[in-house]
Amino acid sequence: MDPTEMDITKVREATRALRGRRVIMADPDELIDTVAAHLIEAAKQRLGSDDHFHLALSGGSTPLNLYRRLVIDPRFRAMPWQQTHLWQVDERCVDHDNELSNFRMLREYLVDHVPIPGSHIHPMPATTPGGEAQYELALRDLLPDGPDDQRLDYILLGMGSDGHTASLFPRSDPLCERDCWIATVDGPTVAPPRPRMTMTFPLINAAREVAILVIGEKKRAAIQHICLADRDVQRMPITGVQPSHDDAELIWYLDHAASPGSGD
Repeated sequence: MDPTEMDITKVREATRALRGRRVIMADPDELIDTVAAHLIEAAKQRLGSDDHFHLALSGGSTPLNLYRRLVIDPRFRAMPWQQTHLWQVDERCVDHDNELSNFRMLREYLVDHVPIPGSHIHPMPATTPGGEAQYELALRDLLPDGPDDQRLDYILLGMGSDGHTASLFPRSDPLCERDCWIATVDGPTVAPPRPRMTMTFPLINAAREVAILVIGEKKRAAIQHICLADRDVQRMPITGVQPSHDDAELIWYLDHAASPGSGD
């Protein structure tokens, strides 16, 4: 066994405590390729039984290479954008033209370059009074009714070095939300600019597939805490991601640098 294979084996053992399936790769680019392929596979599979694929994407720097890959790499142009509804996981309460807007990033790196119908693009109305209820209503209007609830098909999440995901930050009020799908979040632990708008756990955990993409050494300490059984959602919000349906899948996509055991 060469050193790289030995390291990956140690990483897999160190991350065994993570709930869900783990995909761990030394090369971040190969990891991004895998996420892209799995996303397209999930979309095609869903469209075998439904007319539309409901996809929720996150902002931040981690998924940028994924969005670029979906646009420019011929291997991933099979994504069925015409049948996809695109939702935001979270947004800063700034105008959509603001350089800090997650939607601006999605538009510049992805939306403007793929054949998705304009009526299928759903930016969060983060600066609109009552925007939380407005966005939840849009979701409830468009997500198909099923025998086990209305559900998003695929959610892409990231994780901050503080353990936050979406805009669910440590010790923030929406961590306790049990009913509303969308919330505004503010407080000293929320990274500026704030406030923000975010999907909450009732919506996230109902999804058919949740992918958590974590890349880089700065995230390793947070992953280590989770692997050591730190399940306090107030300290580590990412641990609140727990699919609520038996047929749902949670997949962690980790590069070597983010994974405990890789530097041991």
